[in-house]
Amino acid sequence: MIWQAVRHLENAGLAVSRISRLYRTPAFPAGAGPDFVNAAVLAHGAQAPEAILQMAMDCEQAFGRERTKRWGARTLDVDVIAVGERVFPNRGVFDYWKALAPELQAVQVPEGLVLPHPRMHERAFVLVPLLDVAPQWHHPVLGKTVREMARALPAGELAAIEPLENC
Repeated sequence: MIWQAVRHLENAGLAVSRISRLYRTPAFPAGAGPDFVNAAVLAHGAQAPEAILQMAMDCEQAFGRERTKRWGARTLDVDVIAVGERVFPNRGVFDYWKALAPELQAVQVPEGLVLPHPRMHERAFVLVPLLDVAPQWHHPVLGKTVREMARALPAGELAAIEPLENC
């Protein structure tokens, strides 16, 4: 399904230049269901961040995603992690969502897209696939590359992200 989703995004107007390997990752949050398969895609386009988010949501819907519960089981989850080194919609909104307490993260949902993803630096399932496509991407707020953010994670979290063979 991931390869079909990438083609769907290309057909919507994104130019995909790199695709990571596929990885088996523990469900997030823990206990939310079976393991996931994750990948990262480096894509380019002239679209505004909101339009890219709409493309991602349209792709999810095309593959049967129904949004009934925050962080619930899902058939496909296409996240927009970053658009270049933009902070969107602004630094204040980014800082609010980055600092949000864990118990509130599970129940509060941003009204719109927040870039870069406010907790990408905490998630091995995001950073490990990103190492395949953009290891030197520079986080515009944290001042670290993907490689540096990944190295800062606990070894056990990184080890839980397993490349799938023959994908």
